[in-house]
Amino acid sequence: MRLTCQEQHAPGETLEEKWRFLEGAGWDGIELQGRGDGAFRARADELRAAYRAGVPLRTVCVQGGPFIGEADPERRARGIATMKELLSGIGEIGGRGAITPASYGVYTTSLPPYARPRSPEEDRRVLLGALTELGEHAAREGTLVLLEPLNRYEDHMLNRVDQAVELADAVGLDSVQVMADLYHMNIEEADPLQALRDGVRRLAHVHLSDSNRGQPFAGHVDWGAVLATLADLGYEGDLALECRLHGEPEEALPAVAHRLRELMA
Repeated sequence: MRLTCQEQHAPGETLEEKWRFLEGAGWDGIELQGRGDGAFRARADELRAAYRAGVPLRTVCVQGGPFIGEADPERRARGIATMKELLSGIGEIGGRGAITPASYGVYTTSLPPYARPRSPEEDRRVLLGALTELGEHAAREGTLVLLEPLNRYEDHMLNRVDQAVELADAVGLDSVQVMADLYHMNIEEADPLQALRDGVRRLAHVHLSDSNRGQPFAGHVDWGAVLATLADLGYEGDLALECRLHGEPEEALPAVAHRLRELMA
C-alpha cells in the first residue's frame, strides 16, 4: 500500500517543492486536484515538468463539477468531458486513474426539498451510460475510472461501497473500479470493515479521512483495524489523504504518515 497526499495539503509553491516536503515526511506520492472546463488541461506543462523531475503523480480527483450524474444534460456532458480530460492527462504523467462521484452537492434526499430531479431508474441509466463511455475511454488511455460513493447529504445516487460495486459490475469493464472514503463510510456503512471486505473485488483506491473529516487520528475511526483489514484483503492500491487538516501541515503530515506506517508494519 502506498501513502499519497492531495496536493493542496502540502506546503510549497510548485509540485516539485511539495514533493520534496512530502517525500521527507514519509509519503509516497501526490494526488492531484482536477478542475473542469479545461483547467486541468491548462496545467499540462506544469504536470509534465513535475513528472520529468520524478514527482510521482498517482491519481487525480475531480473538483468543483459539473459531474457525470448531473440532471441537466449539458452539465452532464461537461462532466463526462472533464473526466475524459483527467483520465487522459493522468495517464500521460504515469498516473493510475481519475476519481469521480456520481455528483456532489446537486441534490440530497435527506434534506428539503424532497422531490427528486429524476427517478432512481433514470439515475441508474444515466450513470451506466456515463461510466461505460468513460470506462471505454480509460481503457484506451491505460487508466482507471475510480467511482466514489459519497454520504447522503452530498449525493443521492451512490452512498455505499456496495452500490458503487454493483454499478461497476453492471458496466462490466476492468477500467471501471471503486474507491472507498473512510469519512463517507463512517456515515453510511453499518460496518465499514465488512463493506471493504465485500467490495474488495472492485476496490482500487482509498481516501483517508477521519470521522470528523480531519486527518487520520483526529477522530474516532479505528485505523489499526482499517489497515489490518486492507492488508488481510491483499489490497495493494493507494491510501490518499483527503481531509480538513487539523494543525500546521509541517507538523501534521509527518505525524500522520509516521503513525500510519507504524500500523502498516
